[in-house]
Amino acid sequence: MKLRRVLLIGAAVLLADASAGIANAEPTDAERAAQSRELIKGFAQRLQGELKAAMAAGGPERAIPVCHTAAPAITRDKAAEKGWSVGRTALKLRNPANAPDPWERSVLEAFQEQLAQGADPATLERYETTMQNGRRVFRYMKAIPTQKACLTCHGPDVKASLRKQITELYPQDQAVGFQLGELRGAFTIVQPLE
Repeated sequence: MKLRRVLLIGAAVLLADASAGIANAEPTDAERAAQSRELIKGFAQRLQGELKAAMAAGGPERAIPVCHTAAPAITRDKAAEKGWSVGRTALKLRNPANAPDPWERSVLEAFQEQLAQGADPATLERYETTMQNGRRVFRYMKAIPTQKACLTCHGPDVKASLRKQITELYPQDQAVGFQLGELRGAFTIVQPLE
């Protein structure tokens, strides 16, 4: 009987140790991707909400300054919230500060190829654990498809008055001429792992 009790206690200790190890295990790439998706969802909802409010209050002319100031502020807030690098990038840039690094460029080009083969832009994402500047990081990108509301400032027929306002804020703007459903860009996240 005593041996049985000792065995049961030993098994309980081993199970507790195993459970603690599982609880302290490093998240998988799939779990990190899910965390990234949630952060991007919050980012997109907040930005869309602010843009819609500005459009309702004064049309696209009112939305341009909001996009110019709100998007970077939301990016900073989301990055601070998690301690991650959070941003947006594209192949055709409005803001040169958002230029893609080589990894991001290759992902954007892969997204373009997938779109050309008929992929749904809303489903395009890529993630992996890799090295960046000598440190292990988790990288995530989620495609941003061009939506109907985007066409006002990014479409093929931007009004001259809007174009002038955009050019004043972004003299090197390339982010025009998009069609509905095309790849506008991508959200990008880097989670440091070390």
